Amino acid sequence: MAVISVGTSGWRYACWRGDFYPRGLPQRRELEHLASRLTALELNSSFYSLQRPTTYQRIAGETPDDFVVAVKGGRYLTHLRRLRDVRAPLANFLASGVLALGPRLGPLLWQLPPDLRYDERLVADFLDLLPRTTGAAAELAREHDDKLADDRALTTTDADRPLRHALEPRHASFGEPEAVELLRDRGVALVVSDNPGAWPCFDEVTADHVYVRLHGHTELYASGYSSRSLDAWARRCRAWRADGRDVLVFFDNDARGRAPHDAEALLARLEV
Repeated sequence: MAVISVGTSGWRYACWRGDFYPRGLPQRRELEHLASRLTALELNSSFYSLQRPTTYQRIAGETPDDFVVAVKGGRYLTHLRRLRDVRAPLANFLASGVLALGPRLGPLLWQLPPDLRYDERLVADFLDLLPRTTGAAAELAREHDDKLADDRALTTTDADRPLRHALEPRHASFGEPEAVELLRDRGVALVVSDNPGAWPCFDEVTADHVYVRLHGHTELYASGYSSRSLDAWARRCRAWRADGRDVLVFFDNDARGRAPHDAEALLARLEV
């Protein structure tokens, strides 16, 4: 049965303390608190730098078995290398500990820079490189180079599971039929990326899962979602689920602390 998972992009925010996080809650227990109230998390620190296996092990240890952790792919691949010649960097990313999440591992999210236009060969080569199972990910992770020391690498998996991917392009060219068809052919989700017009918001289902990022509808990373808007998102989530697709929704409007409250409000609507 298809499942809807709802969470936030990240969890360590000072403005959440004394609000979503009760006053006096130790910072080391913040993830545990979030996981008791939401059902998913999008890990963003992995976008900025390679994490350690111990980071992923700690996340797994502080969250329930059915909690979903989506992991954002490194900007070194997407923004610096711009998807070109990324086999070794991808191996490093996969070896950095992602597989320690075990059954909690959700889709890997690949966010592209806004000036990266759709190029069929470039995008196809990148998508074809992405492993579709954790076993294949472990095999590729063993190709990591010396930028990742062996004592900081994890190249095994506890079980061979499907591994999903989601692409968040920010150039309008990815809305063209040939781009959508390529993603559909490769089974990679085209992210539904709600924002106040900073980049396009695509609305095409291209995989067996739907990946939604809510960045703030009227003010980027800051504005909250109204009751009416949350009602509308709940209806869309139910429709996707009724179509047999898992749905993952992450609120990224964290600047003023709205993200966890909006996530809870959406979950409440979906549980009715």
